[in-house]
Amino acid sequence: MDSAAATVDSVADNLKKQSLGNDDSNSRRMLKLEELNWDHSFVRELPGDPRTDIIPREVLHACYTKVLPSVEVENPQLVVWSESVAELLELDPKEFERPDFPLLFSGASPLVGAVPYAQNYGGHQFGTWAGQLGDGRAITLGEVLNSKSERWELQLKGAGKTPYSRFADGLAVLRSSIREFLCSEAMHSLGIPTTRALCLVMTGKDVTRDMFYDGNPKDEPGAIVCRVAQSFLRFGSYQLHASRGKEDLEIVRTLADYTIRHHFPHLENMSKSESISFSTGEEDDSAVDLTSNKYAAWAVEVAERTASTIAKWQGVGFTHGVMNTDNMSVLGLTIDYGPFGFLDAFDPSYTPNTTDLPGRRYCFANQPDTGLWNVAQFATTLSTAQLLNDKEANYAMERYGIKFMDDYQAIMTKKLGLVKYNKQMIGELLKNMAVDKVDYTNFFRLLSNIKADPTIPDNQLLTPLKAALLDIGKERKEAWTSWVKSYVQELSTSGVSDDERKASMNSVNPKYILRNYLCQSAIDAAEQGDFGEVQRLLKVVQRPFDEQPGMEKKYARLPPAWAYRPGVGMLSCSS
Repeated sequence: MDSAAATVDSVADNLKKQSLGNDDSNSRRMLKLEELNWDHSFVRELPGDPRTDIIPREVLHACYTKVLPSVEVENPQLVVWSESVAELLELDPKEFERPDFPLLFSGASPLVGAVPYAQNYGGHQFGTWAGQLGDGRAITLGEVLNSKSERWELQLKGAGKTPYSRFADGLAVLRSSIREFLCSEAMHSLGIPTTRALCLVMTGKDVTRDMFYDGNPKDEPGAIVCRVAQSFLRFGSYQLHASRGKEDLEIVRTLADYTIRHHFPHLENMSKSESISFSTGEEDDSAVDLTSNKYAAWAVEVAERTASTIAKWQGVGFTHGVMNTDNMSVLGLTIDYGPFGFLDAFDPSYTPNTTDLPGRRYCFANQPDTGLWNVAQFATTLSTAQLLNDKEANYAMERYGIKFMDDYQAIMTKKLGLVKYNKQMIGELLKNMAVDKVDYTNFFRLLSNIKADPTIPDNQLLTPLKAALLDIGKERKEAWTSWVKSYVQELSTSGVSDDERKASMNSVNPKYILRNYLCQSAIDAAEQGDFGEVQRLLKVVQRPFDEQPGMEKKYARLPPAWAYRPGVGMLSCSS
């Protein structure tokens, strides 16, 4: 009896603590910009460039160059901001009303406490080593620590030239900035790891861009997104130093130590009892213990996080467009939104990138394999710096494959409302969807309306899907009826009620995604000075799984005919 009473007391105590904690968070003082708690660990702990000029050049033996934003502005305007990102930083929403806010977040006025720099990195572009790349138009202001000691890096994209700009102007246009802002926040709401966006400011000055690379440049409104992430370190941040020979190999180790210390602290002091070991499956059956090498444990975690994120992309039909190694985050985040796109009509070879059209290296179906190729380049880098041996490098790649398949199968099983993974059924479905170019998002959302009742007559089986199965002939109707029949049969043996399954499916199959044409409508309005549509679209994509009555007609319908004109669904790398 006493022990039961003690348990009740401890539960009550915990509840009390939780509610006190909640009170704390509610009464926590929100900060003014001048009160943000800046930290500059990147600049403080890593080797920097002794020069601070912005002349394009090779920057040697350095992870960054200190550089100030140099963008010109003329009556800059705040277009949109994210409330949930402001909460991460504990920034008072009233700060967005400040008259000087657009000046501060365009980089035209310095932010108190910031120490701006551009990061130095390299990368493989379309499979070819490109050497030094670096932040050519992104300038990091520093890291903000919130009251939970979470570290958030703030970065202005489009804030002017850096030594890494090469022949470019270091600026960004409203079109690509709106796309990046909205997609960062849409992906977060879909539950996909991503960099975030705090705000978007229009500079009031035009930027010249040749959108289609057809020799017809035009002026577009300039803009700047403030991107936010726990770190913007990429595979290429390590690759560059490893590629430069002996004297820079120590920088790879220094940067790896820095990354583990700040972003993977659980790997710092692993004990043998955690038994992160594996068998290599080779003749000698030698087990390698990851607890004896933190870099190997780190490589495995980077590989698994990357695999998990890409599995989530495949689940919602997201195509990144430019999976170069300089666009791959070591935190497993979706990073660098250039020519991305969500699948409308299901097409495994879909690429949203005009530069990628000839070989479609980064098309939707290739993303999982590309992720593995990139992880292999990352593992090679760590091996070159003698942080991993070959067995450990191979194991990181093996773990990528296992983690991807585990996560992808779990996602697809849940998307179909199945109790267990059914390879044949899912394979057959995707084949049918590809043949009939079925809308990826709408189809899976409609699928939850199918009832697990094997007595439904054949001629009524496709009724719940009719909005997605448009213009299909008799032969294709038969193929679909056959698939739905076997699907209903499978569901009927699961013992899960229709309502329960529908709720579960709708929690993973979004109703609202950031379709290209929706982005384009918001961009068209914003270019005319009306920011209302950007703000409305943000609200819709922040609740992708909710029904949102009244919104479906505009935001959940199939793309209209004009959406297929050049430029709406395709973008080049440098937009």
